[in-house]
Amino acid sequence: MCGIFGFITRKKTDIPDPNLLRQMRETMSHRGPDDKGEYIRPMDDRGPFVYFGHRRLSIIDLAGGHQPLSDEDGTVWVLLNGEIYNFQELKGELEKKGHRFQTRSDTEVIVHGYEEFGENCFERFHGMFAIAIWDEGRGRLLLARDRLGKKPLYYSLINETLLFASELKAIMAYPGFQRQIDPLSFMKYLFYEFVPCPHTIFKKAKKLPAASYLLWDEKEKEIQEYWSPFHRKKPDEVFLEKEAEDRIMELLEKAVKRRLISDVPLGIFLSGGIDSSIITALAQVEVPGKVKTFSISFEDPSFDESKYALLASQHIGTEHYEKRMNPEDLLRLVPKLPDILDEPMADASIIPTYLLSQFTREQVTVALGGDGGDELFAGYPTYLAHQVATRYERWLEFLHPLMDFLGNLLPVSDDNISFDFKVKKFLSGIGFPDGIRNYVWLGSFLFSDLPGVLSPEISNRFDETRLVEEISSHGKDFPFQDRISLLQYLDLKLYLQESILVKVDRASMANSLEVRAPFLDHELVEYMMELPSTLKLKGWTSKYLLKKAAEPYLPADIIRRKKKGFGVPIAKWVKGPLKEMFMDLLSFDRIKEEGYLNPQYVQKLLQDHLMNRRDNRKQLWTLLVWELWVDRYHPSY
Repeated sequence: MCGIFGFITRKKTDIPDPNLLRQMRETMSHRGPDDKGEYIRPMDDRGPFVYFGHRRLSIIDLAGGHQPLSDEDGTVWVLLNGEIYNFQELKGELEKKGHRFQTRSDTEVIVHGYEEFGENCFERFHGMFAIAIWDEGRGRLLLARDRLGKKPLYYSLINETLLFASELKAIMAYPGFQRQIDPLSFMKYLFYEFVPCPHTIFKKAKKLPAASYLLWDEKEKEIQEYWSPFHRKKPDEVFLEKEAEDRIMELLEKAVKRRLISDVPLGIFLSGGIDSSIITALAQVEVPGKVKTFSISFEDPSFDESKYALLASQHIGTEHYEKRMNPEDLLRLVPKLPDILDEPMADASIIPTYLLSQFTREQVTVALGGDGGDELFAGYPTYLAHQVATRYERWLEFLHPLMDFLGNLLPVSDDNISFDFKVKKFLSGIGFPDGIRNYVWLGSFLFSDLPGVLSPEISNRFDETRLVEEISSHGKDFPFQDRISLLQYLDLKLYLQESILVKVDRASMANSLEVRAPFLDHELVEYMMELPSTLKLKGWTSKYLLKKAAEPYLPADIIRRKKKGFGVPIAKWVKGPLKEMFMDLLSFDRIKEEGYLNPQYVQKLLQDHLMNRRDNRKQLWTLLVWELWVDRYHPSY
């Protein structure tokens, strides 16, 4: 795992001092504390100025994996952030075709794979990656991301200059980059709690979509998708439950085994949920001795999962490490969020994820995690809620005008995902189409809220029709009629890629820790997308297939336990230890001066929460993260 950075320009007057480029690379030193490297191609009659910069976290071939890496004659240069898990098989295949390798690193497989297969090489790689390739012979740049977007890649095209980086902070460090906010992206942030790909919060910066590569030469910039999870299903295919269980375990065992390859110490995040527990059980089978597992615990029992982590560890037989977190540990991290994230993202679970990564890094350099299990196996409570909403749709739509009245009958609670919070969220989603309703439940502000929460200057640019069209378009490539499977696909494409994986990448890499996700092996994803949702969500039992498949490996208490999110007590923080911060950053005068939000609306949200009239934790946290980010980066609009 690493940080990659590049600067390519065809305009001589835009060539910067190399020391500036090195400073931009060094903004990501946390992603690669073990080594640094660069390649500079001077501008000449045959091609542009090219700078490739790299910060390395050494995982494979500790001595020989220096980057950037080139072929024998220096005509193909490669940067890699991530891992190619099948590099040994590919190396053997390429050697048979006459390619000679100088290192044991997976990066060199990309060099020779590109020489042999061109841009078709990306579909041969099993792994998580963001790749940059400079092809001297063709005078072109290629950027590529893995199939599920596990590794980030940002870029900015400014006239005849292209910048790319693993994190936005490197691009923001360029004096020629304008930090101008995209108003539509700001509105999407308020709705989703993140800005979906390919956009960022800035007008002049983009994210490269997952499963895609960008090709840039003197003629054009082109983005091509190289993978879709839907190409395997046959018409009218019938799936038997037992066969599906066996195939799932076969693919998951293979995925775990692939991700245990490492030349440095490796461990596992173990929460005690079924996802991390089954990953741990399968890894323990493959590892000689006891695998190391890590968890954190909290004083508030509504947020704490430590007893289940300990139960799973004892059953599987791991070497388990747990750290008790005090409220102060979490609170100290809040002001640092803009530096960790670079753009607004309001998933508060980045705080415990950061602390878990920090604790884990004390002993290992690589950790396996359970991300992706909920999306693949229908584990989120929202899937059950959709079943209720669908079954009683007509009755619920009749009650929709009474939504606020019914919601206010319930007392306000500050507990983690409390009953009143769930009921009010559920009622707020009634009346929307499936895909939009899903994000009404997961996000912060409704469409109807946006004209009120935005300042008049920003609100004048609010185009609800365009916003709804863009949000609805995310499922347009879904080929089946299965409603729950559509929601799983949307979560895989949006919530997982734009929130969870961003959170895990930034939190772990800020601590120089590589996190691998076996559930996101693309072969497993393809198979799970084939299966009907009736095998994943059976009646009112979520993750049915995974629970059945896990029975030989895990105790019943782990398999049957209710899902508990990896959260923090925001509702209590607003009224307690962070009250002063909320009052300051969301003050009337400050909000009015900045010009992004409506100060009256924001003040009402805050006062209603402080007076226990409403639980506005999600909206207030979304606004606080925004204000922390504005305070750090001083954007314009």
